[in-house]
Amino acid sequence: MRFNPKADISGGRVRDVGGGGGGPMRIPLPGGTRAGGGIGGILIIILFVVLTQCMGGGTGLPSGGGGSLGQPQGIDSDDERYANCRTGADANTDSDCARMGVAASLEDYWATALPEQGGPQFTPAVINTFAGGVQTGCGQATSQVGPFYCPADQQIYLDTTFFADVLEGQLGGQGGDFVEPYVLGHEYGHHIQNLMGTMGRVRTQQGASSDAVRLELQADCYAGMWTQHAEDSELLTLDDADIAEALDSAKAVGDDRIQQRSGQGVNPEGWTHGSSEQRMAWFTRGYEEGTLEACDTFSASSL
Repeated sequence: MRFNPKADISGGRVRDVGGGGGGPMRIPLPGGTRAGGGIGGILIIILFVVLTQCMGGGTGLPSGGGGSLGQPQGIDSDDERYANCRTGADANTDSDCARMGVAASLEDYWATALPEQGGPQFTPAVINTFAGGVQTGCGQATSQVGPFYCPADQQIYLDTTFFADVLEGQLGGQGGDFVEPYVLGHEYGHHIQNLMGTMGRVRTQQGASSDAVRLELQADCYAGMWTQHAEDSELLTLDDADIAEALDSAKAVGDDRIQQRSGQGVNPEGWTHGSSEQRMAWFTRGYEEGTLEACDTFSASSL
């Protein structure tokens, strides 16, 4: 992944909210395991459902601009972590600036693609980085839960240590500079679902063909759509290695893969995000076809 050195990335809505403090968030996991013990990264397969369903995000939350905390004016222009991120040249030499560049690309793509394909008016999501713990519109969260989107405040949260500590260290992902952009593309996909009202369609929360799985696979498909755009855009360019890194990350966070690595047997009845094969397949579908219609997992007879 390489950014156009002359590109302006300063508009990317990313901020650092610090964090720290607060005890670990205790969330029940399949098989009785809890956060803080064993393979903590398993939380990624249920986090979004927990936040949106148990905390109310999947029902009754406003869509399309309903959360004032997610608006551009919430960005702190004096944020020291991202203060020097101005151009693609900065993004090519600094991982924080690369994050801002990815945010700028995601915003640019969806601001055009969403209305062009019959979607609602686009409002951008803010990406927040933190360390340790953070208070969100969906409640207190810690780095143990992995990157996530909170529909209540329409913001994305991530502790950037997740990628090395969990995705690579615990889940066996290969890593690479396009791993984080794939994850951000997936979380931004949840924001698009929130704007479109898709989250309200989630009724069943576990199982290989559940609504929760359909929601997550659709977010992977949306990540693929953005990746196709980013591959040869004016802002950045990608190569085959970047696509391979995205697919490897999708494979690493498949429900079956996580169940195996946590010492459980593969149990499709407990799936909330889809298998490794499904996640790679739907990312690829979005990447190859590039349309919201192609990513309609809720109408798909087979996942």
